[in-house]
Amino acid sequence: MDSRSPTDFGGVLDPKDDDERQDVAETCVTKLKLKSMKAVVDRVDDKVNKAYGAWPDRLYLVGKDGKIAMAGGQGPFDFKPDKLEKAIQKELKKIKGERPLRRL
Repeated sequence: MDSRSPTDFGGVLDPKDDDERQDVAETCVTKLKLKSMKAVVDRVDDKVNKAYGAWPDRLYLVGKDGKIAMAGGQGPFDFKPDKLEKAIQKELKKIKGERPLRRL
């Protein structure tokens, strides 16, 4: 498999070394207008990704019964806070006498 094939993000080639990866990250930050956010870039060996693959991007809700009420998909594309909010509202409605929280 050719690791230099263009990605879905603007035809950017997969980086071959850390410098190229940094350049790709800078391109993404610029195109997505994320200048106010700090970007952290994994090395080209993907060591951090392999160790923690999308853990921070997954949303879970545990219901009062101790069972998983909602399991989010792998991020960042399946990171859906609105889906979590709806699941929370649904769980709160199950609790007798409790009113769902209002969105502020």
